[in-house]
Amino acid sequence: MIIADPSQTAVQNEVKLMLAELPFDGARVLELGCGKAEKTRTLAASGRPKEVVAMEVDAIQHARNLEITDLPGVVFCQGGAEAIPAADNSFDIVLMFKSLHHVPVAHMDDALREISRVLKPGGLAWISEPIYAGELNEVFRLFHDEKTVREAAFAAVCKAVDQGHLVLQKQLFFNTRSTFASFEEFDNRMIRVTHSDHRLSPECYRQVREKFTASLTPEGATFFNPQRVDLLRKPA
Repeated sequence: MIIADPSQTAVQNEVKLMLAELPFDGARVLELGCGKAEKTRTLAASGRPKEVVAMEVDAIQHARNLEITDLPGVVFCQGGAEAIPAADNSFDIVLMFKSLHHVPVAHMDDALREISRVLKPGGLAWISEPIYAGELNEVFRLFHDEKTVREAAFAAVCKAVDQGHLVLQKQLFFNTRSTFASFEEFDNRMIRVTHSDHRLSPECYRQVREKFTASLTPEGATFFNPQRVDLLRKPA
């Protein structure tokens, strides 16, 4: 297993890639760290899963998700990946979109063991993580440097594979595209989020604005962000 592959620069829509790669038809799916349920909605709209359980640890966002009324095939619940409120062998597919590195480092191993526990034998886990590279990362690390936690998340996946809890099916490397019309949009989407308390000093805020503005054009700012997917399988 490798943490990054700089030679793979194709731009992919991760949800479209996931829909092509995974056997969703009739599946019971668990999404860990569903956030605003944007990917949940796309998955449910495909009509392929039998049920999607979308779990979010952030109480504020979970309360907002409970107000969603137009996703009858989706069940929202609150909790962290290190303690999944579900029975053993109860899901065909588990999804984690860029959220393993948000699990406290001390509980990352627990999260991988929990994923293995709730998967059915032969079930699949899609663990996607941002790679520590790219221009957007250069902006983000000025106020929230994730190098250590991203490396810890990869180490936890490797450990789960080494210990036999999960088996590596394949690794996928690609870029995603992030666009922002203005710094104000970046501020709202990336700094003023409910799941993290980003308290920037005036000087740090100025540096972030200047770094971001260097990529701003009349059409906005576009960034290409390297990603890795570790596609894992529970041993049969």
